[in-house]
Amino acid sequence: MGSKHLFQAKLKWESLLQAQEGTASRYTKNHVVSFDGKMPLEVSAAKAFKGDPSKYNPEDLLLASIVSCHMMSYLYVCSKNNIEVLSYSDSAEATLEVLDNGSGRFVEVRLYPRVVLRDESTFAKALELHKEANELCFIANSCNFPILHFPTAVL
Repeated sequence: MGSKHLFQAKLKWESLLQAQEGTASRYTKNHVVSFDGKMPLEVSAAKAFKGDPSKYNPEDLLLASIVSCHMMSYLYVCSKNNIEVLSYSDSAEATLEVLDNGSGRFVEVRLYPRVVLRDESTFAKALELHKEANELCFIANSCNFPILHFPTAVL
C-alpha cells in the first residue's frame, strides 16, 4: 500500500503598481513563496513576461524540480545496483510554447546528466539506469510533457 505526503507553501504578494512609459500601470509580478523552516524564495515572472530577471520564476523552479528529482532518483537506483557515482552534474533545458492567446505550456525538457563513476565496467548499466530513474521520479511522473535524457559517463 502506498502513502501520501502533504507539502505546503505560502505565497505573499502586495499590490505595488509600477508605472510603464506610454502604457497603463501594471502590477508587479514580484512575490515571496515560503515554506516552514526554510529560507523564503523571491519569485517573479520570467523576463520575457515582464518579470524581474534577478529573481526565480515559476519556469525556473519547475525545471529545477525536474533536474533535482531525476538526480535523486538516479542516485537511488545506482545505489541499488552497486554503482559508485563520484559526481553528478546536469545542464537541463526546457522548451516553453506560448500561444497567441497568452496561454502556454512546457512541450519538452531535455536533461544532459554527466556522471563521474569509479569503475568503467559500470558505464553501460549506469547510462541505462537513467530510464529507471525517470520512471521513479515523482516530478517526472507528474508532468504531461516528454522528459528526454542525454546522459554521459566518465571516469
